[in-house]
Amino acid sequence: MTAGPKYEYRWADGVQIKKPIEVSAPKYVEYLMDWIESQLDDESIFPQKLGAPFPPNFKEVVKTIFKRLFRVYAHIYHSHFQKIVSLKEEAHLNTCFKHFILFTCEFGLIDKKELAPLQELIDSIIVPY
Repeated sequence: MTAGPKYEYRWADGVQIKKPIEVSAPKYVEYLMDWIESQLDDESIFPQKLGAPFPPNFKEVVKTIFKRLFRVYAHIYHSHFQKIVSLKEEAHLNTCFKHFILFTCEFGLIDKKELAPLQELIDSIIVPY
């Protein structure tokens, strides 16, 4: 799972896979979606009952979710953008990414160093605002 030649992402969930392992992009996405689902389903992290408190580490969990989702965008842009263009779907990808990045910037959900693989694209989105 890479985002260009300078960035490689390994998978670890801290439970079943404690030490980061090298996986393909499809496997990384599969692990990620399963992990996110387990986080969302965990009522100790995302309470279902009205008025139930969120845990003290809630923002850190959300930041990890968004950081890992960003890695998927970075991989898509670096490895599959030409295919997206050939399908004439880049406007959809760009719109989704723009909303994603504006939301993450508004709430400080991804550290700046994590954004490096797509910094030029992000700068083109953020500057106008």
